[in-house]
Amino acid sequence: MSTMARPAGIRGPGGGRLARRIGIAAVVVYCLAPFFWMVVSSLRRPADQFSNSPFPVPVSFDNYAAAFDAHNGFGRALLNSVVVAGATTTATLIVAIFAGYALARLHFRGKTVILALVIATSMFPPITLVVPLLRLFTDAGWINTYQAMIVPSMSFALPLAVWNLTAFFRQMPTDLEKAAQVDGCTPAQAFRKVVLPLAAPGIFTTAILVFICAWNEFLIAISVVNEKQMMTANVIVSLFTGQYKHDQPFGTQMAAGVMVTLPLVIAVLVFQRRIVDGLTAGGLK
Repeated sequence: MSTMARPAGIRGPGGGRLARRIGIAAVVVYCLAPFFWMVVSSLRRPADQFSNSPFPVPVSFDNYAAAFDAHNGFGRALLNSVVVAGATTTATLIVAIFAGYALARLHFRGKTVILALVIATSMFPPITLVVPLLRLFTDAGWINTYQAMIVPSMSFALPLAVWNLTAFFRQMPTDLEKAAQVDGCTPAQAFRKVVLPLAAPGIFTTAILVFICAWNEFLIAISVVNEKQMMTANVIVSLFTGQYKHDQPFGTQMAAGVMVTLPLVIAVLVFQRRIVDGLTAGGLK
């Protein structure tokens, strides 16, 4: 039996695994490099901001102290972001759960068109809606209010939430609800006691995505709010001024950026298993 020489570029299963690991490592480094540099910049002294060292030497927390200075209003802005993102997520989920369930279970004329319109609304650039919304909210007296930021954020997040939950509810067999109704449940009770618990992974995943979308919103927030007490964290960071009101406070902005990004990173790390389950699991599981 003759043995054939393996080509130089092929290293067998072990080589394939090594190549995949190198590829994954390269993607991770590419994605985390900006956040790493932001953390490093936030820990430098103001005099060392333009240093090319990959690590802050010495480590300084002056930028964090400056970010939370009462003059900047960053602490109140973080609270505003929590209120806006939390309210947007809650309201969006309430509407999207019922809309997604109806589109998945009910049979009526034009359902496909409605789904197409729902996803089509997400294609409009937010910049095209700023002027109409500003005029509408001015007439309604909503400028410098939470609802002026929550309602537009809902309009941007709802298409994603409805589409995602509709697909998830479709995966769940209707036999589950029929069996519950045979046992004496009304349709509403079957939905509340059977469907919602099984749909929890999909709902949780949708909630995380909607919260991230609302937390990162900037354009509407900076357009409909001009009072410092009502601004969100993203807006406040863009308005930071230096010590002499004309220099660029890079370190302070990096420290504030870390504080804005950290809650999302922690949420994803803590709930990553639920997020994956929601993206992959169906009702049969």
